[in-house]
Amino acid sequence: MSYTIAVEDVNGSGISELIDASDAYSAERYPPEGNFATDLAGLYAPEIALAVARKKGFAAGCAALKSEPHGNGELKRLFVHPDARGSGLGGRLIDYIEALARARGVRRINLETGPLNVEAVGLYRAYGYVECGPFGDYEDNPYSLFMTKDLGPAD
Repeated sequence: MSYTIAVEDVNGSGISELIDASDAYSAERYPPEGNFATDLAGLYAPEIALAVARKKGFAAGCAALKSEPHGNGELKRLFVHPDARGSGLGGRLIDYIEALARARGVRRINLETGPLNVEAVGLYRAYGYVECGPFGDYEDNPYSLFMTKDLGPAD
C-alpha cells in the first residue's frame, strides 16, 4: 500500500506527534535562536494548507504551503517520519505542495531550512530549488539557508 497525501486539519490524528518529532530533530542540530519553525498553533492560519502523508492511517510525513501576496508561497514544515525515510515520500510531498501552489496561483515558492539538514538541502536541490537571500520577515543568520523555485506562469 502506498502513501496517500491530502490537505488535512491541523487537529488530525498523529499530526502533533509529527510536528513534535520535527521540532526534536531541529533541536538536536540548532540552538533555540536557530529554530524558526512555525509552531502547531501557527499552522492554523488561514493562509496555510497542511498536507499530510498517511499509510494505513499512520501520519508518515507532512508539508505546508503558506500562500503569500504577489504570487509567492512558502514551503514550510516538510518532515518525514524516520520510519518512512528512504521511501521517496519527501519528494512526493514536494510534488504535492507544488501542484497545490500552482492550483492556488502561486508562481514562486520560497523556503527556509538549516544548512545542517543536508538530506533536506539535497532533496530541495534535486527538485530545482536554488539558494537565495532572506525573504519575508527572515533575516540573514548562520542557522538558515534560503532557497527558491520559480513555478512558472499561472495556468
